Amino acid sequence: LLSSFQTGQLEPLLSRFTEEEDLQMKRMLHRMDVLAKRATEKGVRLMVDAEQSYFQPAISRLTLEMQRRFNRDRAVIFNTYQCYLREAYDNVTVDVELSRREGWHFGAKLVRGAYMEQERERAAKIGYEDPINPTYEKTNEMYHRCLDYILEEIKRSRKANVMVASHNEDTVKFTLRRMMELGIHPSEKKVCFGQLLGMCDQITFPLGQAGFPVYKYVPYGPVNEVLPYLSRRAQENRGFVQRANRERDLLWQEVKRRLLAGTLFGPNP
Repeated sequence: LLSSFQTGQLEPLLSRFTEEEDLQMKRMLHRMDVLAKRATEKGVRLMVDAEQSYFQPAISRLTLEMQRRFNRDRAVIFNTYQCYLREAYDNVTVDVELSRREGWHFGAKLVRGAYMEQERERAAKIGYEDPINPTYEKTNEMYHRCLDYILEEIKRSRKANVMVASHNEDTVKFTLRRMMELGIHPSEKKVCFGQLLGMCDQITFPLGQAGFPVYKYVPYGPVNEVLPYLSRRAQENRGFVQRANRERDLLWQEVKRRLLAGTLFGPNP
C-alpha cells in the first residue's frame, strides 16, 4: 500500500492483478496447501527455502500463514532465516513472539546465506543500505545469536524447533554445548542438523551415530539449475576447500588404519 498525496488514503501499489497473474497466485496458494496437507498426513517437515532479501518478505509472509494453519500441534512448516542479513535476529525474534501469542509451534531452518554478491550489487545500484553483515565473523555471530535465542525458546516452551543447516564445525559444537546446558535431549527432535550430500561427512556421521537427527541434502534437477545452487553453497561455505582437504585426510587415515589392522575388506570394529 502507498499513501496517496491527493486523498491521504492508503491505496494499493498495484491497482489489480491481471487475470493471468491472479490465476498464477491462486495456483501457487493451492499447491502450497496441497504440499502442507500432505506433509501433515505423512508426518514430515516442509521447509520453505529463502531467496534474495527483495523477494523474501513475500515468501516469509506466505510461510507464516502456513505455520499459523498447520503448526498447531507440532512444527510441520519451517521458514528459513539467512543469518548473513543484518535483520536476521529481528526477523527471528518477531516470528517467535508471534508464535507465542498465537499458540503455534515455531519452526526455523538457519543458514548463513548465499546471495551476497547479488545483494550488494543491487544495494549499490539502487542506493539503499547494504543488507548483508560486513564480515564473515559478524555473520557467524548472528547465526549463533539467532540459534541461541531459539534454543532458549525450546527450553522455555518446547514449542520451537530448529534445523541447524551448517557445515561449520564450530557452529555444530556450539549447538551441542548449548543443548547440553539447556537440557535439550536429542531424542526430543526439537533440534536437527543438515549438511549437503558429499560435504562434511566427518560431521554428519558422528552426529547420527550419537543419536542426533541429521539429514543429508540431495540437490536434484537439471544441470543448469543444480550447478548454480552448488556454486552458491560453496560461496556460502568459504572454508569448503580446506574442509574438503581435511575430510580427504581423515578418510586416508581410516584406510591406512584398516590396512594395518587387516580389516579393510572385513567388518570394521
